[in-house]
Amino acid sequence: MLRAFVNAFKVPDLRNKIFFTLFIIAVYRFGSHVPVPVVDIGLLQDALEGQGAGGFLSFIDLFSGGALTRMAVFGLGIMPYITSSIIMQLLTVVIPKLEQWQKQGEQGIKKINQATRYVTVVLALLQSTGLVFLFHSGSSQLGGVDIFPPGEFTAANVALIVLVMTAGTATIMWMGELITQRGIGNGMSVLIFTSVISRLPQEGRAILVQSDFKFIVVLVMGLALIVAVIFLEQGQRRIPVQYAKRVVGRRMTTGGSTYIPLKVNQAGVIPIIFASSVLYFPTLLASVYHATWFQNFVNDQLTNQRSPVYMAIYGLLVIFFAYFYTAIAFNPVDTADNLRKYGGFVPGIRPGPPTADYLNFVLTRITLPGSIYLAVIALLPSIVFAFWVISTFPFGGTTLLITVGVALETMKQLESQLLMRHYEGFLK
Repeated sequence: MLRAFVNAFKVPDLRNKIFFTLFIIAVYRFGSHVPVPVVDIGLLQDALEGQGAGGFLSFIDLFSGGALTRMAVFGLGIMPYITSSIIMQLLTVVIPKLEQWQKQGEQGIKKINQATRYVTVVLALLQSTGLVFLFHSGSSQLGGVDIFPPGEFTAANVALIVLVMTAGTATIMWMGELITQRGIGNGMSVLIFTSVISRLPQEGRAILVQSDFKFIVVLVMGLALIVAVIFLEQGQRRIPVQYAKRVVGRRMTTGGSTYIPLKVNQAGVIPIIFASSVLYFPTLLASVYHATWFQNFVNDQLTNQRSPVYMAIYGLLVIFFAYFYTAIAFNPVDTADNLRKYGGFVPGIRPGPPTADYLNFVLTRITLPGSIYLAVIALLPSIVFAFWVISTFPFGGTTLLITVGVALETMKQLESQLLMRHYEGFLK
């Protein structure tokens, strides 16, 4: 492993890519500490830190690396881009034009990416505007504080803050694309990875201050979870595919065999993001609908991670969205049609609809353990909080899946570039 890192720095082109990626990460972290003008950051930090890990807006704050609690220029983080990408992926199934673009290849993907950027800017405008008014409202979700000094909540100041935060999101998009083009790994994923791991030292220190024994137990638990997540993330069911000999023009192509890899966790971290977003709707509704019974139910059951009702609803939502997103991400009918076009078939299964039915049957079966695994990972912090009194748990479901997934993909990309230059890679 260490030798592979040394070899990566021996190649000038690869070394420049690594240094460029580190430079962009440094700029990103710097922007996450530069506050927007006018607001009182101290009041915001006290209000959000007092809520703990399960408080309102903590999910968005996870993807901004704590920048939201500082109301920084990059306070929105990468969340608007993630939401925009998910929306565009869902709309691809509904809107025929987008589906046509997706099938056009590289040119179509460029059009979809451009539309994703526009949607990201619109979402950043809406989200930053909503956050500004929410932080001024003195909402109980924020501890009843107003982060604007008296007389400073004016139309000009609001427009300035919204413009700065939206420009910050657009800059993050640009930096992510720069990493993808000139650095190592997928740029957006690397920035998300940076934001998520930036919170780990602070959360680990909070447990260490509380108890040395708890810190050691949490650390061992985290290492075991990382191993388990790697094992399951790499798990896949390989469907064998055989290609028959074909005559193309005057030439006969030789047949061959390959496989279709169906991952156990086909949906990745998306089901956890969807489930968390759905659970925040009642919290938002409670800030508008002030019925006592409803607010008590939301505060006691839907925002309390130790509540059995919260765990049951959250777990079921994760399982549901795992099936939902898997059905969108992988289309057995298109896969079966493509196999038939190129002369491929699954041994023992007739081409066409029988192949599609078989792929759908296998995908449904392997999605069940994958969805249960996602639900367990997502509920792990709630289970720990229910049986153990600690302030934070650094190895939550979203944190683990993002850090492990991005680290694996980046290592694979480095490995492929090293193997091209006859060096030993990271993964064996």
